[in-house]
Amino acid sequence: MRPNPDTSDLITVRAARGATRGILQFNTLRFPCALGRSGIVSDKREGDGGTPAGLWPLRDLRYRLDRLAAPETILTATPTTMSDGWCDAPGDPAYNLFVTRPYPASHETLWREDHLYDIVVMLGYNDAPVIDGAGSAIFFHLAKEKDGLLQPTEGCVALALDDMRTVLAKVSPHTMMQISLSEES
Repeated sequence: MRPNPDTSDLITVRAARGATRGILQFNTLRFPCALGRSGIVSDKREGDGGTPAGLWPLRDLRYRLDRLAAPETILTATPTTMSDGWCDAPGDPAYNLFVTRPYPASHETLWREDHLYDIVVMLGYNDAPVIDGAGSAIFFHLAKEKDGLLQPTEGCVALALDDMRTVLAKVSPHTMMQISLSEES
């Protein structure tokens, strides 16, 4: 992880304390985004519903080839398969890692009936090193909308599909996501 990314490679996500929606900005682009049901948190714990504050690299990008074409991006994009999962079980040796389903411990299913993970980017949160219980499966994915409003996530950052496509088309291999509370919070 580069400690001081060039501002042209920095996606910023900001929200007021406790807010479940914020603003994602990337260069001159600004989009509403969904956050965890507990808002942005500085001390992330497994299952708390918080989106972790910090500076996180964009890691693995996966997409549902059966539902949409690969997003235009410089990032490596891998089609999701029905056996893809992500371990969210503290104490398990694969905690906060990709797993192949079926998997005996608790895990997130990446092949979902809804459209949240039709495009999903794993963020480099709690992965160097993995700290047991500090939170897992922190992703940048598609938002659920209800009555035109983005709905809270379980701790991830989420965008509408067209907004996600726009951002991914402009990222570089060095792009980082900085999540923080806005100054007016």
